[in-house]
Amino acid sequence: MSPGVKQRFKKIINKLKAHYGQPKPPQTGDPFELILLENIAYLANDTRREAAFEELRNSIGLRPVDILAAPLEKLISVTRLGGVHAEKRAQRLKESAQIVFNDFSGDLRTTLKLPFPQALKALKQFPSIAEPGAEKILLFTKTFPVLALESNGLRVLLRVGFGEEKKNYSASYKSVRQGLQDQLGDDCEFLIGAHLLLRRHGKTICKTNRPLCESCPIASLCDYYQSTIGRSFIRTAS
Repeated sequence: MSPGVKQRFKKIINKLKAHYGQPKPPQTGDPFELILLENIAYLANDTRREAAFEELRNSIGLRPVDILAAPLEKLISVTRLGGVHAEKRAQRLKESAQIVFNDFSGDLRTTLKLPFPQALKALKQFPSIAEPGAEKILLFTKTFPVLALESNGLRVLLRVGFGEEKKNYSASYKSVRQGLQDQLGDDCEFLIGAHLLLRRHGKTICKTNRPLCESCPIASLCDYYQSTIGRSFIRTAS
């Protein structure tokens, strides 16, 4: 692989940063708080999720002991700020806190001292935390330099040409990660920024349907854009 190809991912992220600016840092870097943040809202935008999280912080607290001590109805009043299925999500907060006490002696930060495979497995015990979510926790806590991806970021990287879209999400995710090997480095700060920028780009320009390719700051580096423009040119010429 030539040096230019090996720098392609970094070039893409730098272009996104130039377009969107420096992303706001994550709301928290604590592993248990990141699990709370994941479960406190559903089908809600970032503003609503962050507001619900802050209400939880102010009215109940963010420690496992705070969540276990809180009356369920009070938790529901907070999770209701985060959208539908408030009762189910309140129960998940309780369940998450109980797991911390049962399996981690009340302190989830002990998982951050484990080797990567064991840490990943430990975090996947929690409700709503699959492999991408567990990787995001390990990245946002700056424990391991792994590029965690959610659906928007994954779509962007598939379109620019890292990996191939497969029949299921997990296979597509694995394909992109293989396509990115040797390009990520070990700088957690850079990878956190990459996660946030890719997510924003997928939500605003590189949408699932009708992506705004003509406004894309990384169009010159995007396989999807180049093939689409090429097809359009052929149709126009004919």
